[in-house]
Amino acid sequence: MKTEVYTIENPEGPLSERDLAMIARCGDIIKKGGLVAFPTETVYGLGGDALNPASAEKIYAAKGRPSDNPLIVHICEIQAIEKIAQDIPEEARILAERFWPGPLTMILRARDIVPRKTTGGLDTVAVRMPSDVTAREFIKASGGYIAAPSANISGKPSPTTAGYVLEDMDGRIDAVIDGGAGAIGLESTIVDLAGDRIQVLRPGYITDHMLSEALGINVGTDPALLDPNCKERPKAPGMRYRHYAPKGEVIPVRGSADRVFTYITEGLAKAKLEGRKTGVFCSADNADRYDADVVRSAGALDDAEAAAHVFYTTLRDMDDEDVDIIYVENFTDLGFGEALWNRLLKSAGSKWEEA
Repeated sequence: MKTEVYTIENPEGPLSERDLAMIARCGDIIKKGGLVAFPTETVYGLGGDALNPASAEKIYAAKGRPSDNPLIVHICEIQAIEKIAQDIPEEARILAERFWPGPLTMILRARDIVPRKTTGGLDTVAVRMPSDVTAREFIKASGGYIAAPSANISGKPSPTTAGYVLEDMDGRIDAVIDGGAGAIGLESTIVDLAGDRIQVLRPGYITDHMLSEALGINVGTDPALLDPNCKERPKAPGMRYRHYAPKGEVIPVRGSADRVFTYITEGLAKAKLEGRKTGVFCSADNADRYDADVVRSAGALDDAEAAAHVFYTTLRDMDDEDVDIIYVENFTDLGFGEALWNRLLKSAGSKWEEA
């Protein structure tokens, strides 16, 4: 299979006639049962027809993804949830009005029209409406319902550019829509609205505090997400597996700034003596202080947004450089930083070092 690349001229919009024509061709691919990777404000998605079980099977095969891992259904208008979800609670409508289009996925009770192949065998469906202009136009051109996980081989860092999609998916899928780099860089928040209580199943840019404020209630987070010693399993199947991981060993280091710097410096020296190629992901303030083979930095330690924006790119860069061991400084785990810490733990196999 030859994977075609369609490059959008103006990803920020308005889309040109040329762009719309390319998107229409990609929509036809979806309608015929094919797969197209497309940009969103979070990461690139690997899209197929959400209402066609054969498309879901193709997505699982292309990614090498466990079939109990539900696919998120992407829509382009709020009222589209009525066709695929039932018993929609008022809280879902409030959150949709507040945060859609945007990086929020809601778990709702599924209607029978949604194949079990798409829902991972569950009676619930994950739904989101992205804010990316190209994504919404593509969803519309495809019939209105696109099932899409991140467009990477399962377990690897999610792609934030079309180039990284092609590293994993070239020859596996029909096409890629190149709409530039994702603005956020981490996957959407997932909130469960179909269970006994409303709670976050995957942290993201929309924080539990923001959800609580919108609903006027306390929205907690699945305790199994942020504490690797928790005896409960994460409720979101995608959180049960080692994920977002480069080939090299990832070592997050927590503690005071001085102790973290000392710990990483000593670790780098030891790794070099062992003949291992070293990498560091750190704050911009410390980028010149580390003696590592590859150093990548972003913002300040309390700037989770800047760090998250380049996190997956950094892991991919480390792979490109064949880095064996990657130390990561103690970026904040407050607010959006909770999502960054969650992805960092997943990339490190739920392990970290205390300085």
